[in-house]
Amino acid sequence: MSNQDLILYELRGRIAIITINRPEKAHSFNGDMLKSLHAKLIKADDDEKVRCILIKSTGQRFFSAGYDLKEIQGDPLNVAIIQQWGRKVNETMLLMKKPIITQIQGIAIGFGVMMILASDLKVFADRPIEDLYLRLPELAISAFPQTGATLLPLMAFGFNYAKNLLYTTDKIGVTELKNINFPARIFPFDKLDTETVAFAKEISKYQPKFSIFLKSMLTIMEKGRIKAYFDLEDECGKVAYDNSVKDLKEIDDFIRELHQKYI
Repeated sequence: MSNQDLILYELRGRIAIITINRPEKAHSFNGDMLKSLHAKLIKADDDEKVRCILIKSTGQRFFSAGYDLKEIQGDPLNVAIIQQWGRKVNETMLLMKKPIITQIQGIAIGFGVMMILASDLKVFADRPIEDLYLRLPELAISAFPQTGATLLPLMAFGFNYAKNLLYTTDKIGVTELKNINFPARIFPFDKLDTETVAFAKEISKYQPKFSIFLKSMLTIMEKGRIKAYFDLEDECGKVAYDNSVKDLKEIDDFIRELHQKYI
């Protein structure tokens, strides 16, 4: 399958549908896929006909398993590309003007979870936790949480719950998400596609200026925090991966500087 077939794009009335299409790799992302996803997000946001954007994936088992770790393992250049474009995708999703719906039919891990958190409305299939869960495994797999892995849970869930997710790396199922009012809608698995499109059509009926201003106002209220905290993740990641920094006092001094910088 060519790279251009891994991220699909179609217009359905006023809805731009972006489909992740790499089922044989659990919809995991390489650098080219991130660049393609970013380009399609911008295309949809700039298209005057589009009122709403829907992100989904093919198949039943995975929404997305995150970054393709096999492709980036041991290659600093690929790691840098993933970090750059992973952040760019999530930052763009937060800051762009049109509402984004994610349709989640299966398991989401790492960057897959971050895309869901960066979207505006989340639609889930009603499935048991063994078939559908969110998980942020960064600490468990010795990957430093970047490209939004700390900021996005904080914005979506709050301070305490974000810590729980990141430190425990637990799986969160639909029932638990429902208890904290996270899903915008939950539909039966066999009706997920049709019901999500119907939901997106309802969202796309709103006055476009009203809808755009609604998201933009909320974004502007958080814009400074969003950009600053993506930068904070990048700064901490560089030090976390710097093997020359081993002394606890060095780390303490660095954190003290960060407290002053990000007041």
